[in-house]
Amino acid sequence: MQRPHAARFAPRLPVSLLVSLLVSSFVAVQASSAQVISPGALGPGASLDTPNPLADTSLKPGKALLFDLEARFAKATAEGGGKAFATWFAEDGVTLSNGQAPVHGREAIGKQATWSPKDYQLLWTPTDAVMSPGADMGYTWGHYEGHSRDADGNAKVTTGRYLTIWRKEPDGSWKVLLDSSSDEPVGAGDCCKLPPGE
Repeated sequence: MQRPHAARFAPRLPVSLLVSLLVSSFVAVQASSAQVISPGALGPGASLDTPNPLADTSLKPGKALLFDLEARFAKATAEGGGKAFATWFAEDGVTLSNGQAPVHGREAIGKQATWSPKDYQLLWTPTDAVMSPGADMGYTWGHYEGHSRDADGNAKVTTGRYLTIWRKEPDGSWKVLLDSSSDEPVGAGDCCKLPPGE
């Protein structure tokens, strides 16, 4: 099983246009605020390994908020399965998964995400998060794993990458606007670690 993972738009924009605009906005902001840290600037004995982003106490508030949303989303899904997963989506939310048609709307996502947490565990960890300049949208991306058992009772693991776009709703809550996943082979490793300082 794949990851099933106060702005108002006067007319609602198509999701593809919204994603394009959002990504363009983030790329422009990232390019203007990019920072490079040379290995020597880390100090003697410092590791070049990328730290766990959830343990970084120097996070900007927007990134910290997105990591917190992801942690709460993952915890609710681990405890409540597919039913809990679907509740995190906006009414007009969309899921995109490998080889499957897009699923539009919270209700349709709920009808598709029917797994029980005792039969399937969906776990994920964000690698990075970016908040929009207006602090009303953001995205996270990272690695996910799905744990289940086949018909013979043998452990089965699916792995991949995900991208989640979050939107602040008119009531101040945050909901998933788009969740997209892409499978990868088990044990593929972390191809996408960020360099230190990013």
